[in-house]
Amino acid sequence: MQQRPYRYLDVITVVFITVLLCANVIGAGKVANIGGMSLTVAVLIFPASYLFGDILTEVYGYAHARRVMWLGFGAMLIALVVSTVTVVTPPAAGWPNQAAYETVFGQVPRIAVASVIAFWCGGFINAYVLAKMKVMTEGRALYLRTIASTVLGEAIDTVLFFLVAFFGVWGNDLLMNVMWGEYVVKVGWEVAATPLTYVVVRWLKRAEHEDHFDRGTNFTPFRLKA
Repeated sequence: MQQRPYRYLDVITVVFITVLLCANVIGAGKVANIGGMSLTVAVLIFPASYLFGDILTEVYGYAHARRVMWLGFGAMLIALVVSTVTVVTPPAAGWPNQAAYETVFGQVPRIAVASVIAFWCGGFINAYVLAKMKVMTEGRALYLRTIASTVLGEAIDTVLFFLVAFFGVWGNDLLMNVMWGEYVVKVGWEVAATPLTYVVVRWLKRAEHEDHFDRGTNFTPFRLKA
């Protein structure tokens, strides 16, 4: 069957990938004091990737969300290669910033690998739970579906990301404090964004004339076709 065109799916895809890259390439390597807690700067923007994942699954269905997540993973792999090449390329004579580049971008390959592993697991679980709960609830209680899927998906995502990215680099106390703090903030971020999720979802369903239910969907994550 021919895929029907959507007006805003490409826009959401671009924003999703941008959020993913900014959070993991720029924000994940710095620990800051945010609200009295030690958190990576990524916590300010990364939960938006789960928000867009929820919107994609709720409106367009699991298959479209899966394809967008794979595109995000591809972008992260490109960022990994570029950051690695940037760090290992010999600096020109007299250029004084190699050490600064190594400090900032030297973390990116490990962070990128951690991000791909963590979001691959957490993101697909989030989309799967949301899609299954939508069918079970006949599309009711969106707030319950977005929060429940985030609680599980973010738990898996957060634990995997911090263990792969920073275990052995940070002290165990800092690692556990930041990991727990970020999980609480991410879930709280999703709860606080629930009214916005309702607004965007309702608007998109009307604009796209779409409200997909994943009945009979092949939920394997190993497909690119929507």
